[in-house]
Amino acid sequence: MNLQQIRNTAFAMPLTNPSYPPGPYKFVNREYMIITYRTDIDALRAVVPEPLEVTEPIVKYEFIRMPDSTGFGDYTESGQVIPVSLHGKKGGYVHAMYLDDGSPIAGGREIWGFPKKLAEPCLHVEKDTLVGTLNVGSIQVANGTMGYKHRELDRDAVLKSLLAPNYLLKLIPHVDCSPRICELVEYYLENVTVKGAWSGPAGLELHDHALAPVAELPVREVLSAVHILADLTLGLGKVVHNYLD
Repeated sequence: MNLQQIRNTAFAMPLTNPSYPPGPYKFVNREYMIITYRTDIDALRAVVPEPLEVTEPIVKYEFIRMPDSTGFGDYTESGQVIPVSLHGKKGGYVHAMYLDDGSPIAGGREIWGFPKKLAEPCLHVEKDTLVGTLNVGSIQVANGTMGYKHRELDRDAVLKSLLAPNYLLKLIPHVDCSPRICELVEYYLENVTVKGAWSGPAGLELHDHALAPVAELPVREVLSAVHILADLTLGLGKVVHNYLD
């Protein structure tokens, strides 16, 4: 393969058989259980990168089923999103994500900078309860429960919340292990159709794990929970801060 062919072909690794296709990345029947809880604000400030600002001692713990996604297939993920502001604009900082499929792990890290690691999350219904769990090997590090579809929510209000900006810290090392890319990335969900949204009583437990430290943002009080079913497109990002400049 000559130099021009390499330049024309280059998209993602491996060069001749990338781990994921180019976008757009569309999701059908994406299902969320999002449990909002109060934590310690000092713990949040210790992990949220400037110039993002922590506005309140709140974390959103998410379990997400993605049964039909372009190029990524069928997978589940779980993690923590922290409400933040950037120059007065409110959004969410994606702090941690754990999922069970190699293609979206590679694509999420390489394209946007999602903090994705391999684990075994699950979201399912047990009788009258929506249940989310996160296991790392044989160790359970998170479990969440929610009453199944107790109260229907205003879909327009839920749509507005899904359209807020999201932020990621994209970090790619150089061949000598120094940072080659260190950027704050902003992205949005696009073409969102909310098919259903419900609230209900909820519980959340987080457990210590050396390599999946979700419990370092401890649960002090569960505030609310929402169950959402939606179709959407995961928009590509833009760099809003370069830490190496």
